[in-house]
Amino acid sequence: MSTHRHRAAGSEPTPRFGRSLRASVGLGLVGLLAGLLFSTSASLAADSPERRPENLRDLVRLESERLAETNAEVVALREEVAGLLEQRTGETPVDERLAFAAGATAVTGPGLVVRLWDAPTPVQLPDGATADDLVVHQQDLEAVMNGLWAGGAEAMTVQGHRVTATTSVRCVGNVLLIDGAVYSPPYEIAAIGDPERLRETLLGTYPIQVYLQYVEALHLGWDVDDVETLTMPADDSNLVLEHAHVPG
Repeated sequence: MSTHRHRAAGSEPTPRFGRSLRASVGLGLVGLLAGLLFSTSASLAADSPERRPENLRDLVRLESERLAETNAEVVALREEVAGLLEQRTGETPVDERLAFAAGATAVTGPGLVVRLWDAPTPVQLPDGATADDLVVHQQDLEAVMNGLWAGGAEAMTVQGHRVTATTSVRCVGNVLLIDGAVYSPPYEIAAIGDPERLRETLLGTYPIQVYLQYVEALHLGWDVDDVETLTMPADDSNLVLEHAHVPG
């Protein structure tokens, strides 16, 4: 009895050499494509001027450094322009009132200093409270700023940064971004004006009354001091107001 198994009629065996050849060619093509992909990615990375971090905190730090460099260039250019203007004859006099309103001049006078800081983290939060209630938010600083403006503030700073019509205050996690610069609590807002009127108007606003309830319940930071002499620098940012309109 034959020990060989019979193939079906008309069928032919597939040579092992041919199968190995096709497998080798396929693997070679895959390797070639992978190599092209890696080389293309490396080329794109090399052509890119910089790799930007995806982490929000690192991105804010990077942009803050770039903003500081840009502001330094702007200050140098302003000094150069001022020197050229001094050499001109018959130059147009600067309107001091407009310059003051735009924050382009330094100012000194009596006023009020308001400080806010985060609450200490308790072992257990009170019923209905969340961790978000323990930190100072953008709206809290805006409430203080609006209350001081309403009280007749003539000039204002946040963390020593002069507040103008182009100043932006934004929350970034648990820190504040003010015109591109990052600040952590405690936050300090200073306003030049009649200290008594500033204090009375500020404490009479509804948002501040709500904030003071959180101060009492969760120990959020709050401090208000009269200051006999405040000195505020001129605004040195590179932001330019291109257009404006009355809301509504």
